[in-house]
Amino acid sequence: MSQPAVTALDPDTIRIVKATVPALQTHGAAITAKMYDRLFKDEHIRNLFNHANQANGQQINALAGAILAYAENIDNLGALLPAVERIAHKHVGFHILPEHYPYVATALLGAIKDVLGQAATDEILQAWGQAYWFLAGILQNRESALRETIEQAPGGWTGWRDFVVSEKIRESSTITSFILRPVDGGPVIRHKPGQYITFRFNAPEQAGIKRNYSISCAPNDQYYRISVKRAQDSQGGSRFMHDHVRVGTTLEITPPAGDFYLPDSPVRPIVLLSGGVGLTPMVSMLETIYQQHPQLHVHYVHSTMNSQTHAMGQHVQTLAHKLAHTKVSTFYSEPQATDLAGENHDVSGMISLDWLTRNTPVQDADYYICGPKEFMRVFVNGLAAKGVPAERIHYEFFGPTDELLAA
Repeated sequence: MSQPAVTALDPDTIRIVKATVPALQTHGAAITAKMYDRLFKDEHIRNLFNHANQANGQQINALAGAILAYAENIDNLGALLPAVERIAHKHVGFHILPEHYPYVATALLGAIKDVLGQAATDEILQAWGQAYWFLAGILQNRESALRETIEQAPGGWTGWRDFVVSEKIRESSTITSFILRPVDGGPVIRHKPGQYITFRFNAPEQAGIKRNYSISCAPNDQYYRISVKRAQDSQGGSRFMHDHVRVGTTLEITPPAGDFYLPDSPVRPIVLLSGGVGLTPMVSMLETIYQQHPQLHVHYVHSTMNSQTHAMGQHVQTLAHKLAHTKVSTFYSEPQATDLAGENHDVSGMISLDWLTRNTPVQDADYYICGPKEFMRVFVNGLAAKGVPAERIHYEFFGPTDELLAA
């Protein structure tokens, strides 16, 4: 497939694309659903995707929102740069390459025509074609730069690399950790604390499953650790990891990616805020703080159901006790009879915005947030409403970011 080079958008293209905003508001989800229908007729393209997000409809709605946001901001692309960065990292993780982009272009323009019918004039289709390839160029350039940086770093690689599970550690009633070392015996690139790695494996229910898992250890050049929650409604991912992956199992992994990470030189106090298995990138960050930034002021706030589901709690407390300016506050939402506040946790109940406002440095801190969707929605939007600037609210969210979170 040929790929047209679009290095700038002319005023007519911008005008026409912005004029399609009302149609996208009405028909956006139908267009993206039809686009995926067209796209997945090609099996090798279908195999590039995480189909758990397709099955529940989240990806369709998220892409519809992204297309609408692009149309609304096509004359103000600076507003889209954070989304571009996040997408570029996802593409590196899923090993999306330039040769895959034309398939999406064909499917998208065909879907617009299918859904809008005669309203999708040649002028509109041409404008959207130019708009697509302009954005594709921005993404491809960023993805190329990310890959080049990874490949040039010690232990870096491109594409899929074989890793073997050297240890499997039960952390709680629901969470298990896996230590992963490269089969080739070489070093691994040091990830940025907070980043994830992407897996490809064949589960009994489905071949070619792809999943992102945050790295839960500090950067090193020998191994990665991931900590996976067993989810009963999982589309084959966590069940496979818990039930079928053993010490000695080989798994395919792409290099660390993700724009959610602790900076090399933090300049403000840090609040780590996690719910459930959202603790995984926070443990990576806390281990890094212990090794590299021991004088940093840190407050780690974590929520889980009870002591049975609380993973890595003793490890976190041990690190905190060795750090002069680190405090840990643990919430149990459903404490057991033997879970006593002040002994194995700090607060019985849920974390609240009011508690965070009273107990963490809202005026000064950088907040790093990871957890379930509702947890993210409450605290990402809630902290913004409390006046915390967007540049101090950092979050990781696996799966499509919905419109409430994106706002």
